[in-house]
Amino acid sequence: MSASSVNPRRILSLWLPRLPIDRIQRFFNSAGLGKANPEPSIVVIKDNNALVIHALDEAAERLGLYIGQPLANARAMCPDLRVFDADTVADAKTLSDIADWCDRFTPLVALDPPHGLFLDITGCAHLFGGEAALLRTLVRALGRQGFAVSAAIAGTSICARTLTRQASGTIVADGGEAEAIRSFPVSALGAGEAITTGLRRAGLKTIGDVASRAPGEITARFGARFSTLLAYALGQGDAPISPRKPLPDYIVEKRFAEPIATDTMIAMTLSRLADTLIASMEKQGKGARRLEAAFFRTDGVVRTITVETGRPVTRSAVVDRLFRERLDALADPLDPGFGFDMVRLSASRTEIVVQEQRDLDAHVHDNDELAALIDRIAARIGGKRVVVHLPQDTHIPESAVLAASGQHHLAAAMQAEWPARVACEPPLRPLRLFDKPEPIKVPFATVPDGPPHQFTWRRALHAVVRVEGPERIAMEWWRQDGKQLTRDYFRIEDAEGLRFWIFRDGLYEGEVFDGDGKPASPGWYVHGLFA
Repeated sequence: MSASSVNPRRILSLWLPRLPIDRIQRFFNSAGLGKANPEPSIVVIKDNNALVIHALDEAAERLGLYIGQPLANARAMCPDLRVFDADTVADAKTLSDIADWCDRFTPLVALDPPHGLFLDITGCAHLFGGEAALLRTLVRALGRQGFAVSAAIAGTSICARTLTRQASGTIVADGGEAEAIRSFPVSALGAGEAITTGLRRAGLKTIGDVASRAPGEITARFGARFSTLLAYALGQGDAPISPRKPLPDYIVEKRFAEPIATDTMIAMTLSRLADTLIASMEKQGKGARRLEAAFFRTDGVVRTITVETGRPVTRSAVVDRLFRERLDALADPLDPGFGFDMVRLSASRTEIVVQEQRDLDAHVHDNDELAALIDRIAARIGGKRVVVHLPQDTHIPESAVLAASGQHHLAAAMQAEWPARVACEPPLRPLRLFDKPEPIKVPFATVPDGPPHQFTWRRALHAVVRVEGPERIAMEWWRQDGKQLTRDYFRIEDAEGLRFWIFRDGLYEGEVFDGDGKPASPGWYVHGLFA
């Protein structure tokens, strides 16, 4: 039996109608620059080469101003109007921060741009005292943070969103969507100005008027997209919401009646949560590869810390140690503010643990220690900075080695087979190459395929005393359409004993031509240095 057949789908819709102006006012309040006099304030945005109202506060709304009104008309009505420019990027960031905070109620939170959110609260409302209590808690908390909020709960996201625009605080029982929105104007559906105007001209002023018509008639006149929107609003099916984050495999959390702020309490909480999380995964024979700790502050700020592991973790002590390393290495320390009222630990990626014989196989034990060391280093300095090198099946020098994540490719690196070095012979290529070959000046060289007698690199002249080569390397024509030239590599030693790996890019009188199509001298480059 599926979960949906036991618990009918329930969607909580949030709408923050004054988000742009609320964001600005919150900034002034946090900076101690709150308004001494409550002048009406608006946010304007350019539309068709004219500034129009994008958002307004309650004082401006009482004066009769409205969204979409030209700024010139608004100033004529209120000369003392405070005007701010719209910042849609900052508004989107604020909405994303609010969505992070809403994760405390459900991990299934989706954006409803530009100023709304959807929360799938199916099966979890009872944890907060029921749907009504959850709705009150959420609205009051966001109100204390300085946001004007409208919220509603229904069986479909479209119905819930419609209710937030017309009847905030409404909770519609499953199956009652059509009756709940029947008396609302057609504009509440948010179908667009053209469709709304067309419905009104047809005499369909309310959603009930539209619903009374045959679906085929509505589709023929206004399109299938609007018909689908209407059906969803009436509770006749619904499109799934798109959560911002994938649902973690395992989640454990701890809520506090009194917020915690000390490092000791934070560490103890993480340690206890790790015990619970590992115990839950152990029952199903799984280990964690990616762990995420989320710290919810009382003022709505959420801080998330993530650690990854090379092998599935099955011990809480390892989880505890990795997060301690990560917390100690944070460039931006964890700021508790007025305290954290909830801490969540989740395993967003897990794997089935393969049992290995560790007592008798020394190699397995060594591999475990090396993997644990890499995990600790990665937790401290970042996983992208811990790399291993893997050989590639190509003769192009800069492509012969691939730098890969040490956490995810350790086993492949330990099994990789590198070209064997000839005993008592110097290496054919330098151990490290430059990220990009550096040009050198060669006044003259033996043609057609000889080495230079001297060259200038980084404004220093080097006289060549010993040469090995050439080693001719043709580019992979099937990958680069023949645009790159043939290279002749030389191992060079200068009078000071420095050894270089240089190459001529192109063949004389064969691949390099000037603008007139005449043969030109190829370029020379240094690609690496021998120890």
